[in-house]
Amino acid sequence: MQAYPLLQAALTGFFIGFGLIVAIGAQNAFVLRQGLMHRHVLAVTTVCALSDALLIVAGVAGLGTLVQSSPRLLTVATLGGAAFLAAYGWLAARRAFHPGSLVAAGNGAADGLKATLATALALTFLNPHVYLDTVVLVGSLSAQFSGTAKLAYAAGAALASGVWFYGLGFGARLIAPVFARPAAWRVLDGSIALVMWTIAASLVSNWLRG
Repeated sequence: MQAYPLLQAALTGFFIGFGLIVAIGAQNAFVLRQGLMHRHVLAVTTVCALSDALLIVAGVAGLGTLVQSSPRLLTVATLGGAAFLAAYGWLAARRAFHPGSLVAAGNGAADGLKATLATALALTFLNPHVYLDTVVLVGSLSAQFSGTAKLAYAAGAALASGVWFYGLGFGARLIAPVFARPAAWRVLDGSIALVMWTIAASLVSNWLRG
């Protein structure tokens, strides 16, 4: 197969993946916050990038079709994910309304590497929107390619996730001076809470409409 079709497939995957991941979501909000706090940034961005790559490969391999064909699995994933996102939103709202909790959170065990990575994994694998973007949408759009071109498409989409997460996590320091003020953190955490609750509500709403 010629290089040009492979490059075209890879670019298609990259731009599709990038277009889907840039939207404000649970993963992005968490990575941004970690980047602003300069805490476990490399570990968090790597976990998110690798997790997305795994889901993209699974979607291209056909997992999306399997997930869509199991109503019970979709129900469990949707309601479980909505509950987790609502709880995480509540924690963010508590930080926003009680600024003193920022200090406690910064010094507590909950800010350790294991707990941080567990949260990153939960925000990835317990969020049905991630499956919709990576497994279902990216996976279904890979049908236009075959063989090596399909692998190039998956690689391009996975690369987009890596570029975005590393850029967001390490690029957050560019706006760090703004967050020298506690009020800025309150706005950020309030926004994170709204994002989490909006996603959770949309998941439940879509499930109820069935």
